[in-house]
Amino acid sequence: MIERPVPEGRSLMKVLRASMLMAALLSGPAFAQVPQINLLADGPGKTQEEIEKQQATEKAYKDTLRKIPDASVSNDPWGGVRNEGQPKASAKNKTKSRIGAVGGTAN
Repeated sequence: MIERPVPEGRSLMKVLRASMLMAALLSGPAFAQVPQINLLADGPGKTQEEIEKQQATEKAYKDTLRKIPDASVSNDPWGGVRNEGQPKASAKNKTKSRIGAVGGTAN
């Protein structure tokens, strides 16, 4: 059999084809990461009834927030039981628990 020599154009085309295939395969995942922007509205706008319902819900929420008492007054259930010399409990004055302070050594 006689082997034909491969013309230069044919081998160049194989390399070009292979490089285009690799570029297409590698750009697929990168294209999937691009955010898809939808400039059109997803659905119709709200009706007047929906707007009124939303406003009523927001008003009820704000009213319930106004009903919550202020946290400035200390809510200390043991406040009347303490002696006069002991400090009042507050968020700033919390004592840390000491492990092993009473009853022996810690393991």
